[in-house]
Amino acid sequence: MKAEIVAIGTELLLGQIVNTNAQFLSRECAALGIDIYFQTVVGDNEQRLLDTFKLAASRADVVICTGGLGPTQDDLTKDVLAAFVGRELILHETSMNAITEMFQTRGIHMVESNRRQALMIEGSDPLHNETGLAVGVAFTFEGTHFILLPGPPKEMKPMFSQYAVPWLCAVMADEIPLYSKMLKFAGIGESNLEHQLLDLIQAQTDPTIAPYAKEGEVTIRLTTRAHTIAEGERKLLTTEQEIRNRLGEHIYADQDVPIETIMLQLLGEKQLTLTVAESCTGGLLSDMITAIPGSSKSFLGGIICYSNALKHKLLGVPMEVLEGEGSPGAVSSETATLLAENLITTTGSDFGISVTGVAGPSSSEGKPVGLVYIGFAQKNMATKVITLQLSGNRESIKHRAAKSALYHLWKRLKDS
Repeated sequence: MKAEIVAIGTELLLGQIVNTNAQFLSRECAALGIDIYFQTVVGDNEQRLLDTFKLAASRADVVICTGGLGPTQDDLTKDVLAAFVGRELILHETSMNAITEMFQTRGIHMVESNRRQALMIEGSDPLHNETGLAVGVAFTFEGTHFILLPGPPKEMKPMFSQYAVPWLCAVMADEIPLYSKMLKFAGIGESNLEHQLLDLIQAQTDPTIAPYAKEGEVTIRLTTRAHTIAEGERKLLTTEQEIRNRLGEHIYADQDVPIETIMLQLLGEKQLTLTVAESCTGGLLSDMITAIPGSSKSFLGGIICYSNALKHKLLGVPMEVLEGEGSPGAVSSETATLLAENLITTTGSDFGISVTGVAGPSSSEGKPVGLVYIGFAQKNMATKVITLQLSGNRESIKHRAAKSALYHLWKRLKDS
């Protein structure tokens, strides 16, 4: 089956909201064996919405719409689609009862427009909303399957997974689903990775190989068609093994997780602790780590020692190292070493990581933008410093430096 995703809302066109729904739906549809051919964004305009439905129905087997199911007058999705297919809007009593009960429980007066959220297109199947009020809709019209979902991701995702997916599976029982596997890489750029796999990518038929890049990480998605997970694994095995033979030192996971998740898992398994001292990254490394639930089991904390005064006062780096004619300076291997080692002395952690560098936009201490030193200290081990010359803007340099620190610690944990 080929499908089109239609995201509805003027706020999307104005850039006030990022369309994360399309990313989620594309990934989920691929797992079902549904190919997304088009993604469309349309504003809250009756005529343009009608034209969009007509075009989508002419070129897709499945049209998945998000947004425009709310109570206000600019929520037009059901109205316009009902007019397009020549059906009436009817009240879904179960949803209406839930809406009424919610207002009564909260002691809030319900205005008449709230009834719009309980409307569904005649002859359609309702999709229950676990986390909101607007009922979803699924129906088939002249061979095209329509699915209407709410716009807020917290409502859209559970509705799609719990109700729309079973509905789709029922109408496409003869389709062979896609089976995909992700390989996550760190410590290597997208262009270098692609170069080392170019012969495999150019010769691909089944399975297919698709690289995707985010700042500091690269993902390879291997995809084939298979009736079962076991069959899919068998079909991907040879290609996956060849990739691992070439680039295994950079593969940190075969699931869609950031490297900080795997790094924390290894720290936990080995019962080791970590602290960080950040200068140019300004707390970004700590933020990445603490974004992972349960990180407090291994991560003791971090120090943002942005100024030379704090590098000296909090972590004991001598001022003659940080400043003065002939000194190494704050951006140096010497400073990175002292920051990392003094972290362990001060906090008692097993690992201390320091990051100091020039994020830009201007040079510092006569050193170029993008020069970064990352210190790795470990109890009873020699301290190691990684020197990086990164490119990009200030934000990109900070992000790449933090991801590089995570990669090198993961590698040390994995190999120990």
